[in-house]
Amino acid sequence: MSNKDSDMSFLDHLEVLRWHLIRSGIAILFFSVIAFLCKEFIFDAILLAPKDPSFLTYRYLCYFSQSLGMGDALCIQESPFSLMNINMSGQFSTHLMTSLYAGFIISFPYVFWEIWRFILPALKDKETKVARGVVFFSSVLFLIGILFGYYIIAPLSINFLGSYQVSATVANQISLLSFINTVTTVSLANGIIFELPVLVYFLTKIGFLTPEFMRKYRRHAMVLTLILSAIITPPDITSQILVSFPLIILYELSIRISKSVIKRNNL
Repeated sequence: MSNKDSDMSFLDHLEVLRWHLIRSGIAILFFSVIAFLCKEFIFDAILLAPKDPSFLTYRYLCYFSQSLGMGDALCIQESPFSLMNINMSGQFSTHLMTSLYAGFIISFPYVFWEIWRFILPALKDKETKVARGVVFFSSVLFLIGILFGYYIIAPLSINFLGSYQVSATVANQISLLSFINTVTTVSLANGIIFELPVLVYFLTKIGFLTPEFMRKYRRHAMVLTLILSAIITPPDITSQILVSFPLIILYELSIRISKSVIKRNNL
């Protein structure tokens, strides 16, 4: 930590943080405006794509089904529901909300970089060497989580819930807002969950976590993983299992990361 940073008062630190947050907010707003202007691409090519039977995930499911000799058992021939808007301002409100989601996702690397710049002066000089690595890997993990949620969890959840019927006399007409919320929330939640290794890295750095602690409470973590999966996914067992599986892998990877951090600190 530099002498200049160590001489700063609490209010000075708050002022620095405020400017980091302002710049992050400007970046999110900038990309949100761009997303708002690209309405057709955001909705037709991305958000509404999982409703189309020709969506990439559905094509692979069908190919997988045929490869196993199951015929068209897993093939989706048509959408099991129709979308509708029942509020006067529903489509406009959905457009605004989606633009903000898109703005945050696109600007995430920059926002994380701003947060890292605020944390950086508090670290030791030898720890500043990992700055670029932390920003890069955080962005990559976030992107992988977003893609996992979008291509795996969201389409399977949509088709399970969209095709579920308590009676053949009740047709499924899903509101636009409900559909968009499912796609965006599931995707964003998975992006945040995939940041677990980065979180463990920092918690180990400050001495809050150790690999021994994580191994000792592994079973408890598995239970929390199932609970967290149930919270962030729609209420179907398939989605919960699909979210739990990468969470367990990330937890085991985080133990190795924590062990590596402890080993470096002891050198």
